[in-house]
Amino acid sequence: MNPVIGDRVQLRRPLPYLKTADPMPMLRPADLVTPEEPGELVGLRPLNTAVVRFRRGTFLIPLDQLQQIPETGASAGASS
Repeated sequence: MNPVIGDRVQLRRPLPYLKTADPMPMLRPADLVTPEEPGELVGLRPLNTAVVRFRRGTFLIPLDQLQQIPETGASAGASS
C-alpha cells in the first residue's frame, strides 16, 4: 500500500486494541471500529504508522493492518 493523505481505508482484520491519536495517546477497546468501517487517512507517523479518522475517533494504525478502499466501488456488501 502506497498511502496518500485523504485515502479511504479500512482494517484488514480486527485489532486487539486501538491507540488514540491524541497528544497523550490512550488504548481503547477494539470494538470501536469494525473491519468493514471506512476511515480516512489524515496523517502519517514514523515507524509505518497511519493516523486514521473513523466514525468513533481518530486512531494510530500500523500501515500493514490497513487496506485501501477502491474509489470506484461503493461499500462492499454481502449481495448475492
